[in-house]
Amino acid sequence: MSRRRLPGQADRPGYLITLEGVEGAGKSTQLAGLARFLESQSVPVITTREPGGSPIAERIRALLLDPANTGMDETAELLLMFAARAEHLAKRIRPALASGAWVLCDRFTDATYAYQGGGRGIDLGRIGQLETLVQGALRPDLVLLLDLPVEIGLARARGRAAADRFEAETLGFFTAVRDGYRARAQADPARYRVVDASHPPAVVGEALRGHIADLLVAAPGESR
Repeated sequence: MSRRRLPGQADRPGYLITLEGVEGAGKSTQLAGLARFLESQSVPVITTREPGGSPIAERIRALLLDPANTGMDETAELLLMFAARAEHLAKRIRPALASGAWVLCDRFTDATYAYQGGGRGIDLGRIGQLETLVQGALRPDLVLLLDLPVEIGLARARGRAAADRFEAETLGFFTAVRDGYRARAQADPARYRVVDASHPPAVVGEALRGHIADLLVAAPGESR
């Protein structure tokens, strides 16, 4: 099977697809299902997450999520997010893309714009500067935004286990996070797909697979 190249995609054989959304949206469950779908189509794929995804980045993740670190300076939080991302890109994402693999990532830089920008109120221009510094021209080829009311998401998340440092935030914080995500999706509809994550997982998964299938359209001269 061959595939088409997305408009504006960097000169690399693999695709970067990210799943985004507030707590409890079901990203981890859907990520696993999408990986199985791509494997069934003979697509080389890896799954990963942010913050984290590589050994050093996972250690930074532990700092960021530890409830004992409540009150962390907002700029320190932002810099730690991008420090973890730099390691993740260098050790996991860029090598996978260069090898031709598709990368499915649970959160990426859109989460930083939504959580640190929307939720914390950090200037989006500062986030953009760090995005360019750490990522260069690399951006996700497709962003799958699992959207649902924050009350539903928090009820799901807080029913699983003890809340981490972010899950313990207020309803107002997560409302601002959701607004941040939706604003980014509205600003770039060619790259974002918004899926109603309040539906049962099977329904959400079917919608997500449909969007992924759009990337499997054949194009002359680009074989997998």
